[in-house]
Amino acid sequence: MDRNPSPPPPSREDEDAEVAGGDCIGSTVYSKHWLFGVLSGLIQIVTPENTKSTSEDEGQQMELDEEMENEICKVWDMSMDEDVALFLQEFNAPDIFMGVLAKSKCPRLREICVGILGNMACFQEICVSISSDKNLGQVLLRCLYDSDPPTLLETSRLLLTCLSQTEVASVWVERIREYPAICDSICFIMSSSTNVDLLVKVGEVVDKLFDLDEKLMLEWIRNGAAPPLDQPQGDSEEQPVYKIVPCVLEAAKQVRSENPEALDVYMHILQLLTTVDDGIQAIVQCPDTGKDTWNLLFDLVCHEFCQSDDPPIILQEQKTVLASMFSVLSAIYASQAEQEYLKEKVDLPLIDSLIRVLKNVEHCQKKPENSTESITEETQKSDLTQDDFHLKILKDISCEFLSNILQALTKETVAQGLKEGQLSKQKCSCAFQNLLPFYNPVVEDFIKILHEVDKAFADDLEESFPSLKVQT
Repeated sequence: MDRNPSPPPPSREDEDAEVAGGDCIGSTVYSKHWLFGVLSGLIQIVTPENTKSTSEDEGQQMELDEEMENEICKVWDMSMDEDVALFLQEFNAPDIFMGVLAKSKCPRLREICVGILGNMACFQEICVSISSDKNLGQVLLRCLYDSDPPTLLETSRLLLTCLSQTEVASVWVERIREYPAICDSICFIMSSSTNVDLLVKVGEVVDKLFDLDEKLMLEWIRNGAAPPLDQPQGDSEEQPVYKIVPCVLEAAKQVRSENPEALDVYMHILQLLTTVDDGIQAIVQCPDTGKDTWNLLFDLVCHEFCQSDDPPIILQEQKTVLASMFSVLSAIYASQAEQEYLKEKVDLPLIDSLIRVLKNVEHCQKKPENSTESITEETQKSDLTQDDFHLKILKDISCEFLSNILQALTKETVAQGLKEGQLSKQKCSCAFQNLLPFYNPVVEDFIKILHEVDKAFADDLEESFPSLKVQT
């Protein structure tokens, strides 16, 4: 049976009767009388006499009657219509749903009620009303402790909808801050769930929360810290083990295996973590966590995204996730230069990947001569501007990371790169074109190493970049 079936169209006789009696909801053909009946049935489900448990069925999950499920699913579908959503609001349906969520043990019924509230919250006026109800807010946040994946998915969808409304986002951030256990629940979902739809939606909630409020992000990082299990009781100098990053990584791995395109949100969470010192420490403080993060992102940028046999235009689809991954890798590279996993011949593959991305950025930024003539809609112009903005961010991050790697290259690594082709003239020229003039000292130092390794190659490069000629 469909999880959210469309309501059947009313019969001609019913429709005529309803219109004649003023029974229609707004401009729809949905019946007020029918909807009253369904909501009344919900009220009956959670009345005291129907919620008392016997010793035989106590603790068991109640199954939803098939007829009631069909009816309430129709309401779920109808609630996407603004007239219906407003009518539900006027009828105090959110209070009814709150009662169901507070009392019912039926997972399917709880899922549907949260789903209806999620549809209603898509409309600003209703979203503000739902968000201002403190009791309802508390009940909804407790749904994050639920063990039912569909209910968790609908709860996450509703939260993301509210967090995306500027008028009420701060209300939800503060409300979530009051419940530190929400962090534990979300970490548990990220680390243990195999439901990719749920993982993506939970990731979007976390990403939005961290983007909205740095203070909350810091609290979650610190609240997720615990002393290492093998730490002696009196050893206060030992750094804590952070759990937020391993949970994010576990979710990212699960999402990657089934829907790599959805990785963007988890990569952006990691990027947001690197914007604060505690977040960087959460990644690199534990060698295993730092290594796992590095290995996952290194494999993605070097072997999965923007590969040599991909068309350059694919960068338009991958620009934001690549920017996040390069940003995190750059932060790890800058803070953990002595780690063993950074000494395992990582420089040349990364240089190869970064130069390929920069080359593709240049390709994507080129506009056909007649491109402006074909753009007539203001929205299209906005989209193009947004694309250019993200490409610039990717270019800036890539250039900074590439400059850091070039500064760390040894003569042996440069010689290997020349031999294996990662440092061909074409690739070095692409790198220089993007790095100059902002990273001029870095490029000059790299040219000096090239002179020591292969003077003829360095001289050839300098012909294209006269300003780089080494003074003798």
